[in-house]
Amino acid sequence: MRSKLVTVRRVLNRVVAALAATVMVSLLLPVAPASAHGQLATSTPLKGTVVREPLTQLALYFTEKPASNAHFAISGPDGSRVDNGWSYGEPKRLDKPVTEYFMVNGVFEPRLYHTGFPAMVTVAHWPAKGRYTASYLSVASDGEAVRGEVTFDYQGPGTPAPAGWSAPTAGPDPALLAQAEGEGSTNSGASGSPVAPTGAAADNPSGAAQEQRGGGGFPAWLIPALIVVVVSAIVLVAARRRPATGGATTPRRRPAGSAGKGGTPGRRAATPARKPGNRSSGPRGRR
Repeated sequence: MRSKLVTVRRVLNRVVAALAATVMVSLLLPVAPASAHGQLATSTPLKGTVVREPLTQLALYFTEKPASNAHFAISGPDGSRVDNGWSYGEPKRLDKPVTEYFMVNGVFEPRLYHTGFPAMVTVAHWPAKGRYTASYLSVASDGEAVRGEVTFDYQGPGTPAPAGWSAPTAGPDPALLAQAEGEGSTNSGASGSPVAPTGAAADNPSGAAQEQRGGGGFPAWLIPALIVVVVSAIVLVAARRRPATGGATTPRRRPAGSAGKGGTPGRRAATPARKPGNRSSGPRGRR
């Protein structure tokens, strides 16, 4: 009974180890990429950096031109807005290409983008030192919402607001909000069909350009299938390596002189014991 308990404990320990290994493998495996496009590639200033000079504009570079009704706002340390409108800037080559994924026939296919399309957001003034946040909302060519923010720390001198300027209070355009929430119409990119290649960029109203198409993608169901295979293999190996049960244990050895049940009787001593008595080296004399 004790040996069975030990065997069960060992099997349970191996199963727990197998599950832990599976969790580690699932964490190391790449997560299925998002299919949204037109995302933020870089910015000036970069997120989390310190700005020591009063900039007149902030540049947010996307993998395609933002929508014409995109919304941008810059908030100061006290939450008040300091932005004063935005405009399209001159595209530039990115220092690091950005990878975006397209769902084609149930498979994610990576595509590299080397060009950034900027939105130049004007800064009216820098009222104080502290943390500033530049937020953005747009809709990509595939109909997906493009939203986020860039935060940085300003440690430069304060500047006054322009004459006659007042902090904006308007929010995003209602049509933009409807599109961002999925209420508006979406184009073919949102339905999983491939986006036009670089040669068809002139027909793309958003200005997006596919710079380079990556190699073959991977099916979305591949990751859970791999996890199931790994768990099954580890549990199978653990089951095959279980120690033998108590019935196969080696019998104990008996003492050499003892006799087992139905076995050969033990050997007797070769020399019989002598009875005590007087010994005489020669014949007894007659009286």
